[in-house]
Amino acid sequence: MAAESHAPSAGDYIVHHLQHLRSAQQTSLVDFSVINIDSLVVAALLGVLACLVMWLAARRATAGVPGRFQAALEMLVELVDKQAKSVIHDARSRRVVAPLALTVFVWIFLMNAMDMLPVDLLPWAWSHVYAAAGHDPHHAYLRVVPTADLSTTLGLSGSVLLVCIYYNLKIKGLGGWVHELFTAPFGSHPLLYPINFLMQMIEFAAKTLSHGMRLFGNMFAGELVFMLIALMGGAWAWQLNPLSGGFWLGVGHVVAGTIWTLFHILVITLQAFIFMMLTLIYVGQAHDAH
Repeated sequence: MAAESHAPSAGDYIVHHLQHLRSAQQTSLVDFSVINIDSLVVAALLGVLACLVMWLAARRATAGVPGRFQAALEMLVELVDKQAKSVIHDARSRRVVAPLALTVFVWIFLMNAMDMLPVDLLPWAWSHVYAAAGHDPHHAYLRVVPTADLSTTLGLSGSVLLVCIYYNLKIKGLGGWVHELFTAPFGSHPLLYPINFLMQMIEFAAKTLSHGMRLFGNMFAGELVFMLIALMGGAWAWQLNPLSGGFWLGVGHVVAGTIWTLFHILVITLQAFIFMMLTLIYVGQAHDAH
């Protein structure tokens, strides 16, 4: 009975898994003084891994019959290059934007793929490290899917916004871009200048927020589903008689986990592709004059 009294409820389990390893306690909905250390570290490590993979692929590339790894990456590069050519018609810009889009796809795919790991694997390992350092393991928080963190996805979309601003200035010049901000979309009339500028600011804000929140929403929802499936397995494991009615919880855990994992492979790939395509589209729009 004592063990049961200290066992976490389903709500406690989910709340614990949704807590970040933070630099400080968050005191408000928007607090720029707080850093989610787990998201930052995992994203940085995966970024290094993505660069290493692409570097190894370029180093081992051969002119003969390619291996499976080289063939897969060549197909990916051709796909990204084709999409870049269809959106961005400036060849000089594509020399930078196409590799940027490829980096975005690979990096976000790897961050999304962290959702495929068992829910409790890395948090369990971190709790032991945390306890070995003399801390309470019940307060060892760790989230390993950076794209399920809104600060990460908005940081990515904010970076895309900066790239768009750079190309607006590079292609149109400061004067040309300022003129566009005040004359598009409703025309060049002094009475319309404030409305045009307001609409332009709304467009930039809406694109940036939707760009980041779309990725976050899909990955956060997927993370929650994996937690619920893990709870089914946990409930079965706590049964005094695993062959009783709780047996079907274990069966449901395996079946649901397998189906959702296979489906989630499509989700993580599609979300990385959508983010990459929107990056290309937004940068392409920065090249176009209204």
